[in-house]
Amino acid sequence: MDRGLAVQTERFRSDVKQAAEKVVFSTFPKKTLELQQLVLSTTNPGSPFHDANLASIDTTVYPPPLDSSDIDGPLKKRKISTDSFDANEPSSSRINQHDTRHALLSNTVLENKHVKHLHSIIKKECEELVTSIDKVRLWVTLAIPKIEGGDNFGAGVQEEILNELHRAQDCAYNLRDSARQHHLARAKICSKLIKYPYVEDYTSALLEHDEKQIFSSRHHLLDIRDLYAALTDITQKNITKGFTS
Repeated sequence: MDRGLAVQTERFRSDVKQAAEKVVFSTFPKKTLELQQLVLSTTNPGSPFHDANLASIDTTVYPPPLDSSDIDGPLKKRKISTDSFDANEPSSSRINQHDTRHALLSNTVLENKHVKHLHSIIKKECEELVTSIDKVRLWVTLAIPKIEGGDNFGAGVQEEILNELHRAQDCAYNLRDSARQHHLARAKICSKLIKYPYVEDYTSALLEHDEKQIFSSRHHLLDIRDLYAALTDITQKNITKGFTS
């Protein structure tokens, strides 16, 4: 390898090691304690994860939103169009939320903004966890020693750590996906509620669904905390076994 390239490669490996050690010895334990405090706070009525927020659930079927064409002539709301697409424009402003002109049934059931807020917290925690794991995974992969004379103890330890990192990252991906699953499931219930507003079981189903989201969100916090705690334990206990990079 070219000498200059070798120096840059070694510098890269050193930076990877430094970033990963910071995650293992600082980020992982700090996040464990931070989430522990957040979990404990869920028993406080002021916490967004407390059952006191069940009052935010709205199962009302509202009449169609007022069409601006009734007031200002032709509808002025912007449609999604490739002709006027601006990559720098927020996606929320490009979506016509209440264009019901072509809807079969134009009544409205509002989304649960409190549950959406809970999902935003969970998504943020999952994304932080995945980012931290990526740094440690790269370090562990680069630190796997060369197997010589049948001695693969260090490599075996690191393979075990990599497996645990993969498992934790998969869990984070699944928890991150809970928001999408929530909206899809809720949309199906809401569509039934709009179509059959006189069927009380659909109202009850929507209420139960939102209650479950608040309950599940609390347990997602526990799951993320446990992942941080487990990763802190396995990485710090085995940090000296074969980490030679």
